[in-house]
Amino acid sequence: EVQLVESGGGLVQPGGSLRLSCATSGVTFSTYVMSWVRQAPGKGLEWVSIIFSNDDTTAYADSVKGRFTISRDNAKNTLYLQMNLVKPEDTAVYYCAGGAFESWGQGTQVTVSS
Repeated sequence: EVQLVESGGGLVQPGGSLRLSCATSGVTFSTYVMSWVRQAPGKGLEWVSIIFSNDDTTAYADSVKGRFTISRDNAKNTLYLQMNLVKPEDTAVYYCAGGAFESWGQGTQVTVSS
């Protein structure tokens, strides 16, 4: 059974930084494509970023490009999202998703507010 567990969310001031983690089990992580998806209050799901397994190629939504960095540590079976220069509009529940989005974590809340 694939399990994804996010952590690292919290309250951060605009312009600040936060690092989210997604610990995985039950999957060969090094071969698993991983993504971050978020859901702002009252809105639908928004894809944030993806990292591929073969060459660590990454891609980002325009809304976070240049501010967020996705990475993976295959030795620790963990996915990360480094969030810099955060904005109030980044407030959302952040989910990690595996493969073709068939596996999801429970989400971690990120609130950007002064």
